[in-house]
Amino acid sequence: MSWIIRPLLYEFMQRGLLASVIVGILCAVMGTYVVLRGMAFLGDALAHAILPGVAIAYLLHGNLLIGAIVAAVIIALSIGLFSKQGTVKEDTAIGILFAAALALGVALISTMQTYAVDLSHILFGNVLGVSSLDLWLTSGLGLLILLTIFLLYKPFLIISFDPVLAATLRLPTELLRNLMLVLLALTVVVSLQTVGVGLAAAMLVTPAATAYLLTRRLAPMMILSATLGALSSIFGLYLSYYLNIVSGSAIVLTATTFFLLAFLWKRLQSLPSKRR
Repeated sequence: MSWIIRPLLYEFMQRGLLASVIVGILCAVMGTYVVLRGMAFLGDALAHAILPGVAIAYLLHGNLLIGAIVAAVIIALSIGLFSKQGTVKEDTAIGILFAAALALGVALISTMQTYAVDLSHILFGNVLGVSSLDLWLTSGLGLLILLTIFLLYKPFLIISFDPVLAATLRLPTELLRNLMLVLLALTVVVSLQTVGVGLAAAMLVTPAATAYLLTRRLAPMMILSATLGALSSIFGLYLSYYLNIVSGSAIVLTATTFFLLAFLWKRLQSLPSKRR
């Protein structure tokens, strides 16, 4: 048992483990909507679109997390605005805004002389550098997002699977859709410290896709996805500690391993029926 307890003797590992589990659960729950609605590209776009906000906050000596939140919310609402009522297809709006935001972020970062050191954790994550303030912010945002999903579970379910019923019930479809985009944007921001922008989309998609292989009902899928996200975060962090590799990469690779195991198990299950 010493190999389990040893890393937890360090305070930074305790904070990192808590932050990783929170992010793993949050990304996995929100990721169920990403997978079911075919929004994987949106998650990746939002992850990279926050760079301008981070760069501007850095130039103004402000809080990088707040800059990321502002940028993510602006991009999410802009996607909702441009694709409202089919004016522009959603994937087209995502592609345009993603490219523009990424270009602006790279342009701003290129003006900095010390960005390689100061902003590297935004790109690749630094879960072992989570401070007490970061942990409180992560917990607060995570709780807010999960509470919103819980309270609006049925409306989100209806607009995701039955738009006709949503119109019949006179649900504020556009408002709910924009709110879902904002929640997704905030989820991406919360995951920055642990896996960084480069791997945030993976944590949104992989645990949810694994759960999708094993169940088709939304509520069990969310629970299973959250469990897989938490386990991926815990195992990944321990791998990071003992193998001395980047924590974000270890967490994502662990989640990918779970997906491959579920995929193989599903294929093996289908073999008897094919033979019959």
